[in-house]
Amino acid sequence: MIHHLVLLRFRRAVPAKDVELVFATLAGLKGKIPGLLSFAGGPYSSPEGLARGYTHGFVMTFRDAPSRNGYLDHPEHVKVKEQVLPFLEGGVDGVIAFDFEG
Repeated sequence: MIHHLVLLRFRRAVPAKDVELVFATLAGLKGKIPGLLSFAGGPYSSPEGLARGYTHGFVMTFRDAPSRNGYLDHPEHVKVKEQVLPFLEGGVDGVIAFDFEG
């Protein structure tokens, strides 16, 4: 399996309803992307205070690397990226993506 971990730094001015819509859209990819097994995400909630400005995160689990690779260019994923990037501090600089096997 491949775990796709993404951290997002939303601009403060973005309304909560828009953030909620982004996460609902991401969750909805599960039925649209072949090999996408699970999705979990939400706002930063740790008392450690190590978020470094990142406000939200999510994890997607894919069956295998080819499934993850198909997701990257899938039209539904492209739509979500286009939806979320304008809401992020610094656009693409407001995203960290890190994949690992497990």
